[in-house]
Amino acid sequence: MYYSNGNYEAFARPKKPAGVDHKHAYIIGTGLAALSAACYLVRDGQMPGDHIHILEKDPVPGGACDGADIPGLGYVMRGGREMDNHFEVMWDLFRSIPSIETEGVSVLDEYYWLNKEDPNYSLCRATKDLGKDAGFQGKFGLSDKASQEIMKLFFTPDEELYDKPITDFFDDEVLNSNFWLYWRTMFAFENWHSALEMKLYIKRYIHHIGGLPDFSALRFTRYNQYESMILPMVKYLESHGVQFQYNTKVENVEFAIGGGDGPKREHTGVGQDTILKIQATSGVFKRNPYSSPTKKLAVRLDIDHEGEKSSIDLTADDLVFITNGGCVENSTMGSQNSPAAWNPDLKPGGGWDMWRNIAKQDPSFGHPDKFCSDPQATKWMSATVTTLDKEIPPYIQKICKRDPFTGHVVTGGIVTVTDSNWLLSWTLNRQQQFRDQPKDQLCVWVYGLFPDKPGNYVKKPMTECTGEEICEEWLYHMGVPTDKIEALAKNHANTVPVMMPYITAFFMPRAAGDRPDVVPDGAVNFAFLGQFAETPRDTIFTTEYSMRTGMEAVYTLLDVDRGVPEVWGSVYDVRNLLNATVKLRDGKPVTEMKLNFIEKAVLGKVLKKLDGTDIATLLKEYHVI
Repeated sequence: MYYSNGNYEAFARPKKPAGVDHKHAYIIGTGLAALSAACYLVRDGQMPGDHIHILEKDPVPGGACDGADIPGLGYVMRGGREMDNHFEVMWDLFRSIPSIETEGVSVLDEYYWLNKEDPNYSLCRATKDLGKDAGFQGKFGLSDKASQEIMKLFFTPDEELYDKPITDFFDDEVLNSNFWLYWRTMFAFENWHSALEMKLYIKRYIHHIGGLPDFSALRFTRYNQYESMILPMVKYLESHGVQFQYNTKVENVEFAIGGGDGPKREHTGVGQDTILKIQATSGVFKRNPYSSPTKKLAVRLDIDHEGEKSSIDLTADDLVFITNGGCVENSTMGSQNSPAAWNPDLKPGGGWDMWRNIAKQDPSFGHPDKFCSDPQATKWMSATVTTLDKEIPPYIQKICKRDPFTGHVVTGGIVTVTDSNWLLSWTLNRQQQFRDQPKDQLCVWVYGLFPDKPGNYVKKPMTECTGEEICEEWLYHMGVPTDKIEALAKNHANTVPVMMPYITAFFMPRAAGDRPDVVPDGAVNFAFLGQFAETPRDTIFTTEYSMRTGMEAVYTLLDVDRGVPEVWGSVYDVRNLLNATVKLRDGKPVTEMKLNFIEKAVLGKVLKKLDGTDIATLLKEYHVI
């Protein structure tokens, strides 16, 4: 497996891998990573569909990418997904997945046309004082000291960030800024989360710094993530004869470890560009320190299908793709009249317990307890509010400044309530969010980053609130008159709360080796998938990360002779770096920074040396000087 860029390999079809007709695949889970692996097995691995077996513990596919009208509860979306134009693997795959709405076009075509005709941007990113615009005016509000703290983190070697929280590098200069409010609410970062992950995010999305305040950097699907992404992939796989087995828990994968060395796989390949080969072989991609060349063979799956225990014996020709961990594991749903339960206890057949059983067998298989041992630090809550008539929508329209019933962009991303004790954010994507949703209803997604704090109106923690009470708190912050709040929440909306104990588990401070490599060294016939598998340069909590692990896993185990598109190289593009530097400073050039006499003198000498060169022209073009 190797990385590529450009369109030379992007449109190439690989030859059929040797021996693939004699292999079978067992895929654990049906999240984006697992379904992507299955799609790549079919499209590029050219494995017969009936040789691919997908084992899912739930009765429906999708993992964290859900969206459903649940009888007795109502419409529920546990979360949402934000995409960008440089999700290279995602678009590589979705160009081949047929639309389930329009014959003859792909999911990518559909998505591309939609976001060109209806571009995303926000007209109100944040509110305060009961629905008034917070007045940020798109500014980050970073002092020179705060900007320097961000720059310092950006340039700090990964090794110095292992197991350290964000607060070791940012103080109140950053944490009290508009920048941090934008950032933490958009990506769900808490102050105690990983400084390493924060650095990786800045580097990964350096090209979108300027688009953070108004979300113009983002693109969204037409419907909820299940109907827009998961369902087309499932239909594609079913059309190729792929076998789905639901209500099937995998409690353990048993390995035979030893008996010499396993396969020796290069981390580069003949199709790789010179600059990528240098990067891959220089050590900049940190390898798992617990790795060993020892042969590691998956030999058995321990299964529980609706209470009936069984095992599947495996050979070297049986490929196993393991979705380890899970951010929506142990999620619970409340209702309009009941709060969501707190249930963090991990049980057999879940992603975390299975990973624990796997990790005991070899140190290179990761350390799940780094991520799942403190659910109080990894939780937050969301809720889906469905407005039932025309009573609530005018309050929404007043804030987002758009008619929410047009089918076009509404809020353009989350609206954060800056003075909410819960740090409440809410959003309406294009309506209707469900194909069968009545035309006079709206689905609003709400989430609270601090669910243990008492609300401003309800006066109790979000964790203890019914759906109706969460709706009351949201209506209060939208500026609904207090004498109308209770009646509107009770009779004109249906709200379903969701508690997610492990939703930000992947952001917990970590070190190299805490996540297993997608294909560990010495692995014969297995790979790890999803948010808790390790792949260089990309960032978790994205659709792209999940799908990338699926592609890398298939390409490695089948030796598919085509490049995996590298993570977009914006961090190596001087234009992006210069633009981000100025945008972070709200358009102020670097020459306006407060410097002491010596620093000013040094800067003056440097600029004098650069005068009359292309470098000076470039600095002026991006308003750095």
